[in-house]
Amino acid sequence: MRLPGKVLADIAGRPMLWHVANRVGRAKLLDEVIVATSDNALDDSIAALCEQEGVPCFRGSENDVLDRYYLAAMWIHADTIVRITADCPLIDPGVLNKVVAVYLDSGCDYASNTIDRTYPDGLDTEIFSFEALEKAWREARLMSEREHVTPYIWKNPKLFRLRQVTQETDLSGLRWTVDEPEDLEFLRKIYEYLYQPGQVFLMEDIVKLLERHPELLEINRAFETNEGYLRSLQEDHVVRSPGDMNQGEGSDD
Repeated sequence: MRLPGKVLADIAGRPMLWHVANRVGRAKLLDEVIVATSDNALDDSIAALCEQEGVPCFRGSENDVLDRYYLAAMWIHADTIVRITADCPLIDPGVLNKVVAVYLDSGCDYASNTIDRTYPDGLDTEIFSFEALEKAWREARLMSEREHVTPYIWKNPKLFRLRQVTQETDLSGLRWTVDEPEDLEFLRKIYEYLYQPGQVFLMEDIVKLLERHPELLEINRAFETNEGYLRSLQEDHVVRSPGDMNQGEGSDD
C-alpha cells in the first residue's frame, strides 16, 4: 500500500472511512453496513472509529481477506453480501442500488460493475450470495483470490451465475479511488467543490464538475486502474484453502 493509513485520511473534516460508510448507508436496498478490518494492531484506530460512530466492526485476517469476509458474514448471519472497499469515498448509492437490483432480479450468484467496466474506478460494487462466498472460501487457492475476495467467483463462470452491470457512457478511464497521494489530493478537490454536510453528491455531479474543471483530471492521471490486483497477480502463489485443510484432516496419510 503506497498510502499508509489512507482510510482514516481527512477529507472535508471527516475520515475517509466515515464518508464511505455514510454514502453506502444511503443505499435503499441495503439492510446494514459493517466494516471488516484486520486484527493487526495498526487497525485499532479503525475499530475505534467504528465504535465511536456506532458502526459494527468485524476483525479478522490481515492478508486472507476472503477468510475475513466469510467470517464477517457468518458473524452477522448474512445471506447476501455487498462488497465496497474503504478507499472509495465517492461510492454512489444510486449505482450501488442498481447493481443490487440486477442481482435480486436475475437470481444470479454474483453481480458487479467491475469486470466489464463502464463506471469510474472508485464506484466498484460487487454483490454475491453467502453460498458463493463459502464456496470461494473453501476452494480458492491463489493468494490473489484470497487477498481480493471475489476473483475465484468471477473467474469461474461455469461454477457461478454471473451478471455484469454496465452503462451506455463509458467512464472506465476515470480514477476515483485512493491508492496514491495524488489520488487523495484529487478526492479532496472534489469534496471541496461538491460536499455539503447532510447531502450526497452523485456520479453525475462529479462528471459535470470535471467537465467544468478538466484540469482536476491531471492530478492523478498517471496511475493505472486496479493497481492493487495487478500487483497481487505479479506476486501470486498457491496457498492452502480451508477445503485443503478439511481434506487433510480426513485422509489416512
